[in-house]
Amino acid sequence: MTRRSLLVSVLAAVVLSTAAAAVASAPRVGPLPAGPRSTVTISRGEPFAIALPNRSGGRVWRIARPFDSTVLHEVSEGKVGVHVVLVFKTTSPGQTTLALALTRGETSKALESRTFKVVVR
Repeated sequence: MTRRSLLVSVLAAVVLSTAAAAVASAPRVGPLPAGPRSTVTISRGEPFAIALPNRSGGRVWRIARPFDSTVLHEVSEGKVGVHVVLVFKTTSPGQTTLALALTRGETSKALESRTFKVVVR
């Protein structure tokens, strides 16, 4: 097991044991500013965690666009140290894109973005 895989597994275990999934009915996030893009390849049935920097001043990370829930689904989210961690479980082979946006509360203006192409094998 690689160091990164171990870190993701530990973060997933911590979040799964301490945080419940959040459900919100916020306005849709508008256009996303340019931000980092990553591709992650993972096996079906494995947990997948994203750690985002916690921001102050009422700014929150939100899932900005719909993604293919037949490929993965969100299990949990919560604060772990100085990070906001989103935990997903992969459910079937395929690929989807997770677009995340930092907004001030539940507003539509995106201040930052992160995009992950998730490939499940």
